[in-house]
Amino acid sequence: MADSDKISPGAVHSDASDHERHASSSHVDLNKNLEAKIQNPLADIPRDQLIREVNTFANDNGLAEIAPLLQRGALVAQNPDGFESMDEITEEEKQHIRNETLHKWKHPMALYYTIAICSIGAAVQGWDQTGSNGANLSFPQEFGIGHGHEPSHPNHDRDNWIVGLVNAAPYLGSAFIGCWCSDPINYYLGRRGTIFISAIFCLLTPIGGAVSQNWEQLFITRILMGIGMGLKGASVPIFAAENAPTSIRGALVMSWQMWTAFGIFLGFCANLAVNEVGAIAWRLQIGSAFLPAIPLTVGIYFCPESPRWYIKKRRFGDAYQSLLRLRNSELQAARDLYYIYTQIEVEHALVGGSNYIQRFIELFTIPRVRRATLAAFTVMLAQQMCGINIIAFYSSTIFVEAGASPKESLLASWGFGLVNFIFAWPAIFTIDTFGRRSLLLFTFPQMAWTLLAAGFCFYIPKSNPAHLGLIAFFVFLFAAFYSPGEGPVPFTYSAEVFPLSHREVGMGFAVATCLFWAAVLSITFPRLLAAFTPTGAFGFYAGLNVAAFVMIFLFVPETKQRTLEELDYVFAVPLRKFISYNTTQWLPWWIQRYVFQNKNAKLEPLYHFHGVAGEKEDEKRAVSIHEATDRKDPVEVKE
Repeated sequence: MADSDKISPGAVHSDASDHERHASSSHVDLNKNLEAKIQNPLADIPRDQLIREVNTFANDNGLAEIAPLLQRGALVAQNPDGFESMDEITEEEKQHIRNETLHKWKHPMALYYTIAICSIGAAVQGWDQTGSNGANLSFPQEFGIGHGHEPSHPNHDRDNWIVGLVNAAPYLGSAFIGCWCSDPINYYLGRRGTIFISAIFCLLTPIGGAVSQNWEQLFITRILMGIGMGLKGASVPIFAAENAPTSIRGALVMSWQMWTAFGIFLGFCANLAVNEVGAIAWRLQIGSAFLPAIPLTVGIYFCPESPRWYIKKRRFGDAYQSLLRLRNSELQAARDLYYIYTQIEVEHALVGGSNYIQRFIELFTIPRVRRATLAAFTVMLAQQMCGINIIAFYSSTIFVEAGASPKESLLASWGFGLVNFIFAWPAIFTIDTFGRRSLLLFTFPQMAWTLLAAGFCFYIPKSNPAHLGLIAFFVFLFAAFYSPGEGPVPFTYSAEVFPLSHREVGMGFAVATCLFWAAVLSITFPRLLAAFTPTGAFGFYAGLNVAAFVMIFLFVPETKQRTLEELDYVFAVPLRKFISYNTTQWLPWWIQRYVFQNKNAKLEPLYHFHGVAGEKEDEKRAVSIHEATDRKDPVEVKE
């Protein structure tokens, strides 16, 4: 880069050190943000001081060659809405920044390749979950535990528990081993290395399950599968979230759930395809899950590593190279590198460094982290409370209870998987606009009444053709409401909310919460179904949907359109203030606006923005970009 590109620090000097600057810029208490202010740590720094600090950062970290680029990137990061008036920024660079709003889906292929690999990882997860669904109709008989459907048999209760335990094995392995291994393995091997190890587990264990000779062997192979599932479930959403740009992070990270749904659908397809092959059908149904693990194992190392992981390891040059592959221009890569670095420095002052055990304890002792832990716990627990997995694990059993033949039950399960996948697509367009919290608050009441309706349909006599049809209809409708709401949000949300220092252990805790309760559900549902009848079981989970709705309303803040580091300020707001705002201001406003149709009802926002692009600032920026584009010919942007 030519010397003429360098920015003069100007005539004004300041003796403030980096430490003093970070202390002054972080005057918002990240543990008790009473003003609910979201702050840019660069916003109030004098220009000459900012340039000096950028130069110091560049010289200290082997980035002197790109120091002028980092200076310009820091100026854009300091004033994200003022880039149009910066003489230091070329027109081509301005056009790249405009495209972040005008063409927010225009990104390098490396980013979309990364998301595609993450999606394959999700499909592995979904296929692993449903391999046992169809197998439940036959493997118990082969292993002598198939008496659960015969209440008069002396081993009735024991067999129910064993079948539930075999189905729960992957979730037990995930909740107690895999998720907790994620933090140390990520620390040493990075996101890609952890995902590679998980892929090896998910490649070999379905084959082991397919050749099992008794239920104990099948149980062990599925425990080992769970280790891979836990590693993958705790790492892939983080990997996607850390690589994705803020404006479409939710849509890209939710690919985890969407392609998990696709994997579930493929698992149902495999179950149906091999149903007629005879006694070995269940072996093929379980073993087929190794197929999507092959491209995941091979493809993961062609992805750029997470730049935030590199920054955490103080490998800033590698972080910059990674960002170059993930962003459209060198300026955007330099801007994101320095902005992420400064925000992480503020965050580091809050939580400091700690070992693995300390990080786990701090999930519950540091107020900012504790609020994130509660929110992630809530959305993950709610995914099991809603009852989706009583369908995903036991739909074939449920439809047989409803009077379907084994083949009809597999067809109905296939339909459920298809609905689950198709209705995940709308979330791509709503999760970053409508928002994570809003999607949950809308869909949980719908899931409650559809489950209740499906349960009551069991009272229709089996001789009536409407019996099976209406049960399937309401189960499908339940899936249609689940898929764009509680489906994509929990893993997306949990990958976002923790600070970088606690992201792996926090995500491990969140995924362990989800999969532990999935295991509890899997173990208990056969017995619950026998004790409560299908109507009682569905009604029970309908009630849990209502309870989950209340928990989300009280404990889960919105995270859309905020950088991962800006969420430190969101979760710095005390829980009491957040609950008070939603119960005394938001709820009365919503009733006035949508129940009484009062279009003049006004709501004072909870969060206030200082030096970052808030909602109103986003609108202004979009207007200014359109005006700038109208004044000048657009610059052709290279792919």
